[in-house]
Amino acid sequence: MEAEGVIVVRELDLKKDLLEVEDLERRCEVGNSGKISLFTDLHGDPISRVRHSPAFLMLVAETAKEKEIVGLIRGCIKTVTCGKKLSRNGKINTNELIKPVPVYTKLAYILGLRVSPSHRRMGIGLKLVRQMEKWFGENGAEYSYMATENDNLASVKLFTDKCGYSKFRTPSILVNPVFAHRLRLSDKVTVIRLSPSDAESLYRKRFSTTEFFPRDIDSVLNNRLSLGTFLALPRGSYSADTWPGSDRFLSDPPESWAVVSVWNCKEVFTLEVRGASLAARALAKTTRIVDRALPFLKLPSVPELFRPFGGHFLYGLGGEGRSAGKMVTVLCAHAHNLAKELGCGVVATEVSNREPLKSGIPHWKWLSCDEDLWCIKRLGEDYSDGSVGDWTKSPPGLSIFVDPREV
Repeated sequence: MEAEGVIVVRELDLKKDLLEVEDLERRCEVGNSGKISLFTDLHGDPISRVRHSPAFLMLVAETAKEKEIVGLIRGCIKTVTCGKKLSRNGKINTNELIKPVPVYTKLAYILGLRVSPSHRRMGIGLKLVRQMEKWFGENGAEYSYMATENDNLASVKLFTDKCGYSKFRTPSILVNPVFAHRLRLSDKVTVIRLSPSDAESLYRKRFSTTEFFPRDIDSVLNNRLSLGTFLALPRGSYSADTWPGSDRFLSDPPESWAVVSVWNCKEVFTLEVRGASLAARALAKTTRIVDRALPFLKLPSVPELFRPFGGHFLYGLGGEGRSAGKMVTVLCAHAHNLAKELGCGVVATEVSNREPLKSGIPHWKWLSCDEDLWCIKRLGEDYSDGSVGDWTKSPPGLSIFVDPREV
């Protein structure tokens, strides 16, 4: 049965559609099988997860006759790094240091495709994707990508078999609980909070050639949801009082250092674990009681995940030097303590499977995802820069930059 002719796709009318959209989201949440599942509450703002992007759109699909909303999709567009090339700043001088510079492309992102369980296998998902891609093309996007769980076979099949997407990257989502006690930071490391302008300078000079790096990184760092950028250094190198600024720091950095920024997802959405047995809930509660009573033992405890909880997302993670991994661990502990102060249940990040600093990120395996699947599609025939060619066919690099505005 086809949806053509009986389904109308239109832009979301927030005031008119809110209650129906929220109901559809609830009915589409994974978890009806009786297994443990994760539910999301968008706080009455269905576009909250894309509204901070430079350009965004949400579409709904409704029946032409009954005017019932039976599907929805969100999309956003930004400019990101898709590769790099060498530059001499326009000068021809063999003695001049040649450095890589980013090659940018206009990239679209699809998020939150939902189709009512009662209206599946009618072509509604495909119709929503095609309509969103039309908007992408009208706004100059050269590529479109989406993320899904590797085992979400229906989603993978729709995008790869019917929509022309190809499997592209498989980053890891790493999630760590927030304990009842603060974590101790190493006394061999100093953590400095950078100003947004200092952070922007550091990111542009060291990480702008990282795949998916947003050209408007300044907008991300200055967003009200960005809680700060933190730099870890060997104690004795610099302090908050002696910090010379990113430009001077990068001209003569210490042997090892690391950086990370923190995004407040709690203001965008909350999560809740459902489907856990009474025994599992009781065990989780017991770990919290013991953890609070004997914090010096540093026993692992399960935070209250069975009612709505918020989280912080770590982005822009990077560093240099043989001790950079240990510095990342300190930054994660610092981020944990910040999350505890603000009442969050978890701290999460997403990194390339090949990320050299991945081993320094503490996480619980049962809360994390080893392979998130990103699929990509080229929307146009022309390339913005011939030095990269078709990005969809490029091999993965060591790192990726995950934009917190799309979490």
